[in-house]
Amino acid sequence: MKKKIVIIGGVAGGASAAARLRRLDEQSEIILFERGPHVSFANCGLPYYTGGKIADRDKLELLTPEDFYDHFFVDVRVREEVLSVNRGGGTVTVKSHNTGKTYTENFDILVLAPGAEPIQPNIEGINLNGVFSLRTIPDAMKIREYIDNTRPASAAVAGGGATGIEMAENLLDAGIKVTIVETLDQLISPIDYEMACIVHRYLESRGVKLILKNRVESIAENDGALKISLTDGAIQTDMLIMAVGVRPESDLARAAALELNERGGIVVGPDMCTSDPRIYAVGAAVETNDFVTSRRLSAALAGPANKQGRIAAGSICGLGENYRGIQGSAILKIFDMAAASTGINEKTAKKLSLDYDKSYTFSPSHAEYYPGAREMAVKIIYGKKDGKLLGAQIVGFEGVDKRCDVFATAIHGRMTVSDLGELELCYAPPFSSAKDPVNVAGFTAENALRGRVRNFHWHDVRNLPRDGSVQLVDVRDAREYAGGNINGFINIPLDNIRDSITELNKNKPVYICCRTGMRGYIASRILAQYGFEVYNLSGGCLLYNTVYPAPAAASAEIFPCRKPGTAQLHAMSRERPAHASRY
Repeated sequence: MKKKIVIIGGVAGGASAAARLRRLDEQSEIILFERGPHVSFANCGLPYYTGGKIADRDKLELLTPEDFYDHFFVDVRVREEVLSVNRGGGTVTVKSHNTGKTYTENFDILVLAPGAEPIQPNIEGINLNGVFSLRTIPDAMKIREYIDNTRPASAAVAGGGATGIEMAENLLDAGIKVTIVETLDQLISPIDYEMACIVHRYLESRGVKLILKNRVESIAENDGALKISLTDGAIQTDMLIMAVGVRPESDLARAAALELNERGGIVVGPDMCTSDPRIYAVGAAVETNDFVTSRRLSAALAGPANKQGRIAAGSICGLGENYRGIQGSAILKIFDMAAASTGINEKTAKKLSLDYDKSYTFSPSHAEYYPGAREMAVKIIYGKKDGKLLGAQIVGFEGVDKRCDVFATAIHGRMTVSDLGELELCYAPPFSSAKDPVNVAGFTAENALRGRVRNFHWHDVRNLPRDGSVQLVDVRDAREYAGGNINGFINIPLDNIRDSITELNKNKPVYICCRTGMRGYIASRILAQYGFEVYNLSGGCLLYNTVYPAPAAASAEIFPCRKPGTAQLHAMSRERPAHASRY
């Protein structure tokens, strides 16, 4: 039956809904309203336009209104803003910013895709010249024009999420000194603190100044620059990017008395239908299920928005499709580095009181003997009883996206850490190792799950007694140990561990550390079979000293995200003996 379908909002959710609606239904009338000048644009590419990596603004526009009409016979009306929704009458009130006139349009089915809007704190000076937020192509054009016209020497970015870090990178690449101000004690909140510390060290090594646990309190003009008052102190800068987060833009839904959650997210069912059977909603403005935990949440991610648009279109056309939930898979480019995550993090696992465990591994991006291998840090969260994979985080360089995509697929397939070890993944020396980092993470977690090793973690180290009641042993070689070690740990190199068993007391627990945890695991297996109660530091000194940086002389050797040279590759070859199986 021919219907009149009105869509409010374009970009990922609205545009994908419109396109699939037409593919499924050639007869219905489809109208898409977009209050801005662009209906389908790459908002994730906006930071790269501001910094000049994307030189041509037109490349950000994926489909024009004319494209939509020619390809899909969809009536796209840009610069036309829907002011209100009359649910009972089945109409929307529209203001045309092209003509200044207001008119009504009726609908049989309505799809809301308003997205999320940048949070603009109610602080003094937020509207000053030189203060920007970033959501649309015009926003990006204003920032780029400001940079081109004023040539700022410095910039501050308020917010350490994806947009904030991408803006910091692009501003720095444009020759501007950058400071990031973040309210939390870490950047990139989807990953856990210790993994974020790797990013912190890398950003600082690239010249980005970090001010954590601070918020912008006010902004004022000062000698042609901006004085930014913080929770603790003040900084002066030439421009400020506000990237402190987003919130669902659900004013239309609220005014129409649709069901919302406490954060303003539009409540929808798995078919993307709202509390009104004629109205659907998709994208960053909706609340849906967390795929891993089934809790209700919202996410401003392009992938879920596209999928939700497809599901809404299918539901409208009677296909009976359901959205299975948000998994939160995301990746962030940080100069040469990448940080990726999928599923839940440890903070969420703790908050929900889940019975979970975790493991840390450091693996080369490809075979170590092939030039250019670089380590990636991998953290996985899994069920303590069933071993089901719940979440994964990776920080590294080459190959981070590939491995996180495998973890994301494993979570979607409800796989266990044992399954990870059994995956047959593509291998050739330029691309991976025979034991891929995903396999290694699975082996490591399974060893703990099956009781083959007992781990302790970076946050446990400082609470270990130094009174002799436990034995603290560093099994790295003497040169590594001399280059920097954890207070209280004595050095017994792995190759000497069997000869030194008589020096250890079987009546006292042994806590072992090495560089990344691999040699500690081997030492743990040796000592356990001689009757010792032994624990291994998961992630080793490498992770510990990233969270608690050692003096410069020592940290230079263990810093995980440098480009490997001969010395590091030699150390890595010692870490993974060619003649023995790691697991």
